[in-house]
Amino acid sequence: MALAVSHLVGGYSQIPVLKDISFQVEPGELVGLIGLNGAGKSTTINHIIGLLTPMKGAITLNGVTLASDAQQYKQQLAYIPETPILYEELTLKEHLEMTMLAYGLDQTKAWERANKLLKTFRLDNKLDWFPANFSKGMKQKVMIVCAFLTDAKLFIIDEPFLGLDPLAVHDLLHLIGEVKANGASVLMSTHVLDTAEKFCDRFVLLHDGTIQTQGTFDEIKAAYPDAGESLNDIYLSLTGVTRDE
Repeated sequence: MALAVSHLVGGYSQIPVLKDISFQVEPGELVGLIGLNGAGKSTTINHIIGLLTPMKGAITLNGVTLASDAQQYKQQLAYIPETPILYEELTLKEHLEMTMLAYGLDQTKAWERANKLLKTFRLDNKLDWFPANFSKGMKQKVMIVCAFLTDAKLFIIDEPFLGLDPLAVHDLLHLIGEVKANGASVLMSTHVLDTAEKFCDRFVLLHDGTIQTQGTFDEIKAAYPDAGESLNDIYLSLTGVTRDE
């Protein structure tokens, strides 16, 4: 397996947000991490990318942990945050160059890949632009280009659909399909459950810091036959939320 989260207990203080959660993301698989606000999605992601240290449990990426080899662990991972994080003093071109250096990419091959991505997301004529010139959606596209420029084994994508136009959403889903076909793993946190239902291979449903259930949509639907027909209905039923709320 690419990513293994085992009995993870963690959070931002002595009181844990995550309460003994375990799940895996296999090579070539897109797993949807879903839950209401406060369920623990961001806390889980922050532990995986190394911003938080587990209180208990372990996180391994292709057998490597942050403690055993931080550089190898981080070079296997690409992260697209919900809110774009760019350096205001760097142009788009310089962001790409920094990504290539950070991941030790071959410059010639990396620029071939970058040029294709830039055209896909209609940024190819904006290499000299600074972040102040970009809209929120364009900043999000810059983060996507930088992430998919890499040879990462695991892509972590946090709420990718909220700031993107429909064409960009289509292009992102196509990219996810490409990296999956090449054996990479993808963990995606999202509130857009109708899209997740169509494209994710499996789901991890978080509620109040615990895993409510996990599996394919068909497995979850079979386990909770009275919860509803859609992923949205099933999730609301399992978390005790009614439509009126």
